[in-house]
Amino acid sequence: MSSTEHSLYSSYRESLLEHLFAGEVMRHVWLSGLRRLEVLKPQVDDGGYDLVLEAGTVVRHVQLKATFKGSTIKTFKVNLGLAGKPSGCIVCVLFDQGTLNLGPFYWFGGEPGQKLPDLSEFKVAKHTKGNAQGVKTERPNLRVLPLSAFQRVPDIPSLATLLFGSLSHAVACNA
Repeated sequence: MSSTEHSLYSSYRESLLEHLFAGEVMRHVWLSGLRRLEVLKPQVDDGGYDLVLEAGTVVRHVQLKATFKGSTIKTFKVNLGLAGKPSGCIVCVLFDQGTLNLGPFYWFGGEPGQKLPDLSEFKVAKHTKGNAQGVKTERPNLRVLPLSAFQRVPDIPSLATLLFGSLSHAVACNA
């Protein structure tokens, strides 16, 4: 698939990557012995999150970002609504354009049960297009996070630990 097709069908690709991500996390959680991982999708995406993942007693509101390996994208706009959710986090998924294989990942979040780290130090996002006067106005509910603010995570098992903590503990609690 060409770069043009990736751009032209970006909404479909975004949905596909979301499903692949959720499936990979579900597979890992299942193979870890915890048979129940709930995946919820908001009806409208203005709350700052794309998915809600619940494993054991941990509920994560996840804002997903995706970019292909080799991309020059180094910043991501983050909705402040996520900061009001318990255990909110941001996961940036790198993917291979040719195979759609996922990983590595980039993580911005706290421990399970903890709020999203403070976003106030990051720049306020601006509209990509100018208004009638050509001014790109601020978008007060969005912050711009550089990729350097994220923690690199090599694989799904490592990411699942950041999301849910020890799955072996969750399995023992739900046995």
